[in-house]
Amino acid sequence: MQATVDTKVIQGWWETRPEANVILVTGRVFDVLDVPAAAGSAALGRMEQTRTTVGPVAQLGQDRMLFFVVTRGSPADEDEWWSCGLDSEPESVTPGLRWHCRDSYVLAPPSACAGGLTARWLRAPREHPLPDALRLLEHLVDACEALV
Repeated sequence: MQATVDTKVIQGWWETRPEANVILVTGRVFDVLDVPAAAGSAALGRMEQTRTTVGPVAQLGQDRMLFFVVTRGSPADEDEWWSCGLDSEPESVTPGLRWHCRDSYVLAPPSACAGGLTARWLRAPREHPLPDALRLLEHLVDACEALV
């Protein structure tokens, strides 16, 4: 409820509550392709073999992997915005794949939720710039379909 981009405010929060979890809002600067961990691992291996540019990747618990990509953009007129069907109906296109875009969010590493669900970086954002989602999507869809 107290979201901000003010770095001084954020720094103060971290100093007073370093154990606090962070939620990242998607669809403004980046989107996230969220897949089952088995599919994500397979796709990541294939992308590395084919030298596909892969950006930041996080592991969410033992079950999910999060691939951070450049957002599809924000139109000048906010009324023209359309959400991604994979976000509102994640199982409608490919089982297991969800595209977090506008009006969605993900747990940011190194956060931990009740019940032991943790998020950790596999490929940190500092070393890996955000790629175009469409470059990764084919690999992720193929890996998700192979699990079915």
